[in-house]
Amino acid sequence: MYRSYEYGGFTLEVSVDVDAVRIGPVREAQAVPVYVAVVRISRDGHAMAIFSPLSFGVPRGSPFSSEIDALMGGYSAGRKIVDDFFH
Repeated sequence: MYRSYEYGGFTLEVSVDVDAVRIGPVREAQAVPVYVAVVRISRDGHAMAIFSPLSFGVPRGSPFSSEIDALMGGYSAGRKIVDDFFH
């Protein structure tokens, strides 16, 4: 999943990476999908990103539980970075 947002003169490109994590005892382990948001921040009209791509999970390093949660979490994190560093 990928979305591009305009925010405060910047473009926030948010994509979602999906991985599977094994939980439970080894013999009965089940694969559970986990989601991480990857955010690229660039200034409108410039091809080069302001930062390297940034990966975000939820607080304390846990992954998001759905693609939508990861997408919105990445968007919120990107806005916070723009606000903190540039406004």
